[in-house]
Amino acid sequence: MILAIDIGNTNIVLGGFQDNTLAFVARIATNSSKTEDEYATKIGSILRLHGVEKTIVKGAIIASVVPPLNTVMKRAIKMVYGVEALLVGPGIKTGINIHCDNPASVGADLICACVATHHIYGSPSLIIDMGTATKIMLMDQNGAFCGASIIPGVNIGLKALSSGTAQLPQISLEAPKSVVGKNTIDCMRSGVVFGNASMIDGMIDRYNEAFGEPLKVYATGGLASTILTHCKHEITLDNDLVLMGLNILYKKNA
Repeated sequence: MILAIDIGNTNIVLGGFQDNTLAFVARIATNSSKTEDEYATKIGSILRLHGVEKTIVKGAIIASVVPPLNTVMKRAIKMVYGVEALLVGPGIKTGINIHCDNPASVGADLICACVATHHIYGSPSLIIDMGTATKIMLMDQNGAFCGASIIPGVNIGLKALSSGTAQLPQISLEAPKSVVGKNTIDCMRSGVVFGNASMIDGMIDRYNEAFGEPLKVYATGGLASTILTHCKHEITLDNDLVLMGLNILYKKNA
């Protein structure tokens, strides 16, 4: 089994690939103050719940947007499974070109999502990753990463709305029955859910205009299913894009 680890700002997503099939997905909260011993204990316990014993893990690969946890996670994986985890970053073979001012600055999660989309669905394409931040990435017809937009995430906006006002409460994230809210909570839900969906629709239109033709759109991330189902454009949801990209990169570099 190959262990794929996506370290995000909010959650760490763990995926296990057996013969290129995603056997399980697990999530733990990101906490940059935890030590390798604590993460080793946590990961070992969670994977045992999924029937993963130490002896079946033969390799691991990590994508991280939280640099303080890079070495911590590599040591934790080494401690539990005795393997040296690969880290997505400069020097790793991706199979795609990166047409940016500073290719080394492109986030590991963006690279993984683009690699998976190119290999599984093809190019050109537009990829939307809705996590702590909302990222929109463009792949051209040759499978090259051309650039991206980074937007404050849905939950960031929702928390700012509650904490920055005196009378607006904290609410759960779900769509109201109508765009026209009749109470405070539904008004907030309308703005957050339909507002973000409309923003995504508008950004897709702008990317299509910049590219010169309509692009196929793919989406991933924890909030994608909540927001993007209310978009007017056709969007293919794939919650495991980053993990699939990690598996592809492991095979290219192991």
